[in-house]
Amino acid sequence: MDGAFKGFGPKAIPFLKALDFHQSREWFLENRDLFEQELRDPLSDLVDALTERFAKAGLGLRGDRKKSLFRINRDVRFAKDKRPYNRHLSAILSPDGTKMEQGVFYVHVGLERCFADIAWWQPEPALLLAMRKAIATKPDRFRALVAALKKNRLELETEGRMKRTPRGFEEISDADLVAGIRNRHFVVQHVIDPAGIHTADLVDELVDFTLRAKPLLDWGRAIEGKILKE
Repeated sequence: MDGAFKGFGPKAIPFLKALDFHQSREWFLENRDLFEQELRDPLSDLVDALTERFAKAGLGLRGDRKKSLFRINRDVRFAKDKRPYNRHLSAILSPDGTKMEQGVFYVHVGLERCFADIAWWQPEPALLLAMRKAIATKPDRFRALVAALKKNRLELETEGRMKRTPRGFEEISDADLVAGIRNRHFVVQHVIDPAGIHTADLVDELVDFTLRAKPLLDWGRAIEGKILKE
């Protein structure tokens, strides 16, 4: 049922715990109504609410209450771990509303933790190379980005950073630029208090985070736009 986001249900996390314990299609089907009421429908409502608020704020990110959600089912075709269900539910809002774009908002409600990202995640080789070249050739802009994020209480995540400088950038010696160039992703993250997922205030919290992360969106979009013109 469509509706304004009121928060995830009180049994949202307990449901994920129970699902993770059972990891059974039979159990999931028996409890599907609980999944929809406590987790899926609220996440759909959150996508709707954020799409509306992001549009008003001119953030250029939107979603769809069905298409933006990732499946709770795991793809186990090539995985050693054959457990059929994820330990989390998540969704993505992007410039065109699909899951194929870069410069996205991602929200994750899970057993281990709850968080939101603004991310350029695994950008395709041409875009990643352009981002690295932008750091090397326009260091002042990259440093201004890092400073703006720091002022907004955010910093680039280091997950997946290369241990060595990629080929073609060996002459860069400034430690901050080297660290940036070694990134495989450009991501900032906001940790959500699991206790805070149950109220409508989560919308304001996530809009505030996305506004604070806007310098990263702007930096990446400028580079992406330049590629598209070439």
